Amino acid sequence: MQIPRNHFRDALRAGQLQIGLWVGLADANAAEALAGCGYDWLLLDGEHAPNDVRSVLEQLRAVAPYPVQPVVRAVQGDVALVKQYLDIGAQTLLIPMVDTPEQAALMVRAMRYPPDGIRGVGAALARASRWNQVENYLNLANDEMCLLVQAETPLAMKNLDAIAATPGVDGVFFGPADLSASMGYRGQPGHPEVQKALLEGIATVVRAGKAAGILMADKKLAQSYIDAGALFVAVGVDTTLLVRAATELAASFARGAARAPADTSAQPY
Repeated sequence: MQIPRNHFRDALRAGQLQIGLWVGLADANAAEALAGCGYDWLLLDGEHAPNDVRSVLEQLRAVAPYPVQPVVRAVQGDVALVKQYLDIGAQTLLIPMVDTPEQAALMVRAMRYPPDGIRGVGAALARASRWNQVENYLNLANDEMCLLVQAETPLAMKNLDAIAATPGVDGVFFGPADLSASMGYRGQPGHPEVQKALLEGIATVVRAGKAAGILMADKKLAQSYIDAGALFVAVGVDTTLLVRAATELAASFARGAARAPADTSAQPY
């Protein structure tokens, strides 16, 4: 059995734009339904969504048959938690609130087996190695890892050159919500000062030869970040899409559309 290739990481290194979707429903059925919708990557969120290692495992299994790459966001940059996510088969991690190159370097080491890093060796118990059925897993695993770190504070932006230059960091993700709040513009990710910081940050990461990423549901803003050089861009959130579609459907009937002919083509049976 061969080790899975990290096609998401390979695409970033090749300079290919990767469009993604945030997945926060913490449900394997929802993740699988979204896996066939045409996105390049799905972000399985363990920071703000009610996910744990087991629920992420279920979602990794659910999306595995589909041509989409899972990216797992941990709740924090914890060495032991990184080990668990890697052992259940995640190859790309997004680590929030990385403010210094030292924090970034620790996460690089957490994602690699010794002597290159400090990842604990327990492949016999790991889905990642298919329980030691992947040939030479221990010697191949390091080469398939992809580390993305989040810059979300003024301190992170101040240290951005050094963070982006950290060997083993594949990309830097910008969180507009947290960054705007930490800059004193809570709830205003579109504020000119925040936008200036984001565009300058993307340029800094691109100059370092790394991939820049961001989450932005506003199509116009998302395109501006792509035009600025961002390579991994999430353009929506599953919870928002669900609530918006459900609200619009309810509102359409509240306006009297219930008298319209039934659409029998979309019946779920």
